[in-house]
Amino acid sequence: MSTPAELRAALVDQLTGDGALTDPAWRAAAAAVPRELFVPEYFLPVPGSAPTAYRPVLNGASGRLEGIYRDQTLVTQLDNHLSPPDALEPVVGAPSSSSTLPSLVLGMWQRLDVEAGHRVLEIGTGTGYSTALGAHRLGDDNLVSVEVDPQVGARAAQALKAAGYSPTLVIGDGLAGHADRAPYDRLIATCSIRHLPLPWLHQVRPGGKILTTITGWSFAFGLALLTVTGPGSASGRFLPGYVSFMVARPHDRPPRQPITLLSGDTRPSRIDPAILGDWTGKWVAQLAAPSAEIIGAGDQQILVDFATGSHARTAPNPDGGWTVTQRGPLRLWDQVESAVQTWQQHGAPHQEGFGITIDGDGQRVWIGTEAGPTWDLPI
Repeated sequence: MSTPAELRAALVDQLTGDGALTDPAWRAAAAAVPRELFVPEYFLPVPGSAPTAYRPVLNGASGRLEGIYRDQTLVTQLDNHLSPPDALEPVVGAPSSSSTLPSLVLGMWQRLDVEAGHRVLEIGTGTGYSTALGAHRLGDDNLVSVEVDPQVGARAAQALKAAGYSPTLVIGDGLAGHADRAPYDRLIATCSIRHLPLPWLHQVRPGGKILTTITGWSFAFGLALLTVTGPGSASGRFLPGYVSFMVARPHDRPPRQPITLLSGDTRPSRIDPAILGDWTGKWVAQLAAPSAEIIGAGDQQILVDFATGSHARTAPNPDGGWTVTQRGPLRLWDQVESAVQTWQQHGAPHQEGFGITIDGDGQRVWIGTEAGPTWDLPI
């Protein structure tokens, strides 16, 4: 049986060979931080289960260490309270805390472009694994990490201490940042947000950078790297690839209500509804209808805005094309259709073709340049 050190070295070699780990300083951090201290037990999804069930992998279980050192995300909490030791058999729940796959964690740290001496604010301590990587690279005094869940934060603190790291740990709302140690040179968020919180934009110094994932209630995601241009303002671009994180709890959608699809106005759809199954297509739809949730698959899509009761649904026609039915004060499909057509007219770029600007007029996502097609983020 391989030792944790051997498994860790093999993972570092794998990530280096794959091109995910290129910076020698972060390679040294990955080789030094024992992930098993931060994820001693975890949940794995049960293949083929619907809704998804998760089986606990407990201390002493066969293959536990090998699972820890695979490049995979390990769920550590369900429904904001359930930990692996609380479940003796597979359970159904919504992941609420996890240890993100190492290639993504290390990739984000590398994209943040930190340098020796930089002071960094991390939003979302989680298991503490990412925090330990940052502390190893930057030194304990240069890292502040905020976690909203006291139990999750307490476990992370114990693991960090056991691993020999002592960054500043804060229990609180990460969207408020941590003003006591500001200003920061960098901010990295391991949760998704609907818009940039103003405290972040005031606590990161002008010229400093923010790396965060922007999402919405349809759970489409875009990873953005912004440079702060002044107190409360910033601009940046979305990055290539496919990154998603759990939504920051204050930004999560309201509890889903029962859906009643009533009759409404019907017309032909001018776009193929299946485009909403595309990573960026769904992202564009979410920009256009930020308060709606997108449900469905293929050419049968449903959009529901629970605040207003507005909804839209699509269906294929027997002779080709699609029909959309809309009801309520918001014409959700009109909004989505117009945005998707605009995106397609500009070449249907992946998210790396999008940018973001934040100033006194609000927070805007655009295609190409700031003069291009623009959508406001909900604030």
